Formats: sequence, structure tokens, C-alpha cells
Amino acid sequence: MSFPADGTTASILSALAALGVGAALLFGALWWRLRGRLRSLAHALDAASTQLGEMVRDPDTGLSPRADFDAALEEAAVRCDANRSRLALLFVDIDGFTAVNEGYGHGVGDTVLRQAAERMHRASGDKLAATRLGGDEFLLLVPGGEDAARRQAQALLDALEQPFDLGAGRAVKLAASIGIAGYPQHGACSRLVGHASTAMREVKQAGGQAYAVFDARMAVDQREQAELLADLRQALARGQFALYYQPKVTAHSLQITAAEALLRWQHPTRGFVSPAVFVPLAERHGLINGIGDWVIEEACRQAGVWRAAGLRMRVAINLSAQQMRHEGAVSRLESALRRHGLQPGRFTVEITESVALENTAATQRGFERLRQAGLHVAIDDFGAGQTSLAYLRMLPAAELKMDMSLVRDLEHSADARAIAAAVIQLAHALERHVVAEGVETVAQRDLLVKMGCDELQGYLFAKPMPAAALALWASDDDSGARHPEFSASLFQDTQPAGLG
Repeated sequence: MSFPADGTTASILSALAALGVGAALLFGALWWRLRGRLRSLAHALDAASTQLGEMVRDPDTGLSPRADFDAALEEAAVRCDANRSRLALLFVDIDGFTAVNEGYGHGVGDTVLRQAAERMHRASGDKLAATRLGGDEFLLLVPGGEDAARRQAQALLDALEQPFDLGAGRAVKLAASIGIAGYPQHGACSRLVGHASTAMREVKQAGGQAYAVFDARMAVDQREQAELLADLRQALARGQFALYYQPKVTAHSLQITAAEALLRWQHPTRGFVSPAVFVPLAERHGLINGIGDWVIEEACRQAGVWRAAGLRMRVAINLSAQQMRHEGAVSRLESALRRHGLQPGRFTVEITESVALENTAATQRGFERLRQAGLHVAIDDFGAGQTSLAYLRMLPAAELKMDMSLVRDLEHSADARAIAAAVIQLAHALERHVVAEGVETVAQRDLLVKMGCDELQGYLFAKPMPAAALALWASDDDSGARHPEFSASLFQDTQPAGLG
């Protein structure tokens, strides 16, 4: 196709060129306008999403809705399964909130709930998932094992016991009851809330202002446990605890050289309560450190009394797992030893095999503090678990106490005799002292002596007895009874002794 080469053609071309530029400009203007509208729409959508998120949050506390918390719990459980880690769920109930809500009105009650939620956020570093179940009950998700959960629970207790501002110059002091359940040790994550709630109710029934870790026995007889726990809380203040002392004898002469201090609880109506019952209860409810401090002070005091009377006998006490992880336990022991004029090397600290093999930073620091203090460290219940003999060289102690389950089977089991002999031989090769506990028969004694065991302890020689009875025995005032003799060296000045 051809166009006439005249002025008409030039006019047409100019018009088309102008039309193209105008279209481009129009298209650009429309595009920028559309882009602005899209941006406005996006901002409006974000604002609506934020507003919707705020609307579904708890209106009184601002915490996440239960559905979001449940999703976070399930995701955390999946991660635990993948990397074999642990998590814990804390069930928090505000003690005394109902009285505030009813006495001051729901508006003041809402203020208290907001303050409680804010404190929970601060105490957890604003990093942990939390939700409100309803009323004054909260859930908190804590990564890590039981130690992390205990630390978090104590931080919450400390934060929530501070006075709450009610406005108009009014304040009220409340507290909290906290239950702890762990995954996977306490079952599927779908059961954690129920288990933590059970633990919380046990705390509440016992007076509140504490925490407890779920235990399957809680569901068996909560009322019985709650009554016993309430009494246990008062036992120390009421002077119901006592230390009994069970002698240890040296194997080559069968003379008494030391004694282990054993805790006893004389209940006013139940009589003697077994340590197997009340010690786990004290550990679950955070009471063991206070009781352990009393044991430290009383054992050191008694050892000082004996020393002043001329009986310089090595005394042993047991440290719990929580005490080993507690920063101040060894310092308290050092202070008590100084106060009563005792040498650290003449004082034995017994720690169970399971605690000794914990590869946690807190436990290892505890052992390091014991070493620095110059205390004689013994591993108790050795052989009760599944520990390989290869672990012997790794145990940071100068003494091993062979578990009584091995001793009990010595007469009738060749395997038990082989294991006991191997423990003694390997311990001696590693320059460890060996004590056999639970010796009840002459045959057991003779076998252990033949194997080269260093010390023996058990009913064959003496049952645990009050300090006064042991002192009477040592002074030979009870000479009519047939007992092992005390080593003559116990009645002489002792020289400073290092670890071992």
C-alpha cells in the first residue's frame, strides 16, 4: 500500500504520533492510579487483619486465643519428637482472685488479670506462648525439661506474689498455684493440660503459693497427698524432723569408723513417715532445699558436739538432685562446717548414681564446687541403674557405695557376686574407696570381706539410731549389749584430710 506524498499524509502521521503519545500518557496515569488503589487496599487489608487478630485475643489480658496456643503446643511436640528434646506446660491459677473479683467488682478483677498477664510476659522474657483458659487460669509453654520448667515456675511465683495495684491507692497481695506437666515423659501432648491441672489442684489443696510436677500417683489419692503435703510444709517449723545415724564399719577389722545421717519424720498422728514417701513429695513441691539446709546444719552441729566430746567420726549426708543444681547448697555446707569447727575432708557428701551421671551444666558445676570445697564425695546406690562399669572412671568421686540390691543377692546369685567383685576390683584400680550397704547376714559380710570391700553398712552391724544412742554406745555406757567396737582413732585428734 502507498500513500500520496502531499500535505494530507503529513497531517495524518502527525495526528497518529500525537495520538500514540496521548495514549501512553493516559495508560501511565491509569496505571499509577491503579497502583495507588492497590496499595490502599493492601494497607486496608493489613489493618483489618491486625484488627481481627486483636479482636480474637483475650480482651482482658491480650493473650493469644486458645486455638493458637494449642497449635503452638502441637508444633512444639512435633519438634520434640524430631530432635528428641522436651517441653513443659505450666498451668497457673491465681490464688485469692475470686475474693478480689467478688469484693471489688469485675472491673478491678479485670485489672488484676491484665497485671498478672503482663507479669507472666516479663517473667518469661516475652518469648513463651501463653493463653488464658478462663477466669484466673493460664497456660504457659516452656521449652526444655523439668529443670527449665521449675525455674520458670519459680520466676512466676516471685512475680505474682508482688502486690497488685487495684487503683485509688488500694493494693492486694495474691499468689499462685502452678502445676507442671512435661512432654513426652507425662504422655501425649493432648493430656498435658489435664495432668498440669491435676498437679495445680494438689498445690492449691495444700495451701497454694507453690508449684508441683505431675506424678501419676497424684491421680490415685489427691486428698491423701494434699493432707500429707500440708503437714510436710509445717514439719520443719514444728520440729518434727530428726536425724538418725547408721554406723559404717571397716571391713578388715569390723570397727566403726563413720556414720551416715538419715532423715526421719515423726508425724504427730501417722508416726514415722518413710523417707521413700515424703522425700519425693518434698522434691516435687520445691520443699527439698529447705529441708536439705536443715539436714546440713543439724549434721554439722551434731558432728561438732561429738568432736567436742572426743568422738571424731566421719559423718555422711545425702544431697538431693535439686540441691546439687542449687547454687547455694555447697556454700551453706561450707559455712556450717566452719561454724562448727569441722574439716571438709572429714565430711562425706553422698550423691546418687543417677544424679552423678547427669550431663547437665548445673550438676557439673555442683561437682566442681564440691571439689573446690575439699569435701569427700561418694556415689550412692551404685549399680542400681543400668550404668556400665566403663563409667566408673568418669564419676567425680572418691568413694562408691554399692547398691543394696547387689548385696542382697550375693549368697544366691553367681552374677551378683561377679558384678560385685568386678565393681570392687575396678574401683580399687581407679583408687576409689568402696562401701557396701544393706549388709544383713554373716554370709554377705564374709563374701564382701573376701572380695576386698573397704567398708560395710547394714542391719547386721547396727540399725539407724538417734545421736544420743550412738554417743552412749561410743562411750561404752551400754556395755552389756553386743555391738561392734569403735575404732580407737575416732577418739584422737584428726589431721586435715583432702578429697578421699
